[in-house]
Amino acid sequence: MAFRTIVMAALPRTESVWAYPRPPIVVPDEREVIVIVRNITVASTTRAVRVLETSHPPTFYIPFVDVDVSLLRESSMRTHCEFKGMATYWDVVVDRCVSADAGWGYPESNRGYEALRDTIAFYPGRVDQCTVDGENVNPQPGGFYGGWITSEIEGPFKGSPGTALW
Repeated sequence: MAFRTIVMAALPRTESVWAYPRPPIVVPDEREVIVIVRNITVASTTRAVRVLETSHPPTFYIPFVDVDVSLLRESSMRTHCEFKGMATYWDVVVDRCVSADAGWGYPESNRGYEALRDTIAFYPGRVDQCTVDGENVNPQPGGFYGGWITSEIEGPFKGSPGTALW
């Protein structure tokens, strides 16, 4: 009896934001992550960490050693996350053009989130382009949250009108 070999394309890997935990977790990600402003690469890494939290697309945090810190200017903006702690914000300045509060991080993160120290996350909607392994990222709706939406991420996502109490 002869057998036929059938080659099937791999099914795309998807993640539902509703399978992510709360409180959030931090996981390493070795894919190439790039942030661009005005055709200048602000950050490029294969050492990012992702924060995964229920109802939110992942947020990518990039080690400062993989960021052109000469393009960053600390802003006066501060926010507090009940899990991660006090956030510091940075403007991205390229050719005297300012992307205000485009990045943030937790320099003195709370216990359990130490992996976020010495990293910065960028809002995809406040820079010109973010990519993950060459795929363009879409920003999380609403402007407050900094999630990165790629084809592998399934919603619905917190941030759109009417989702504040999710």
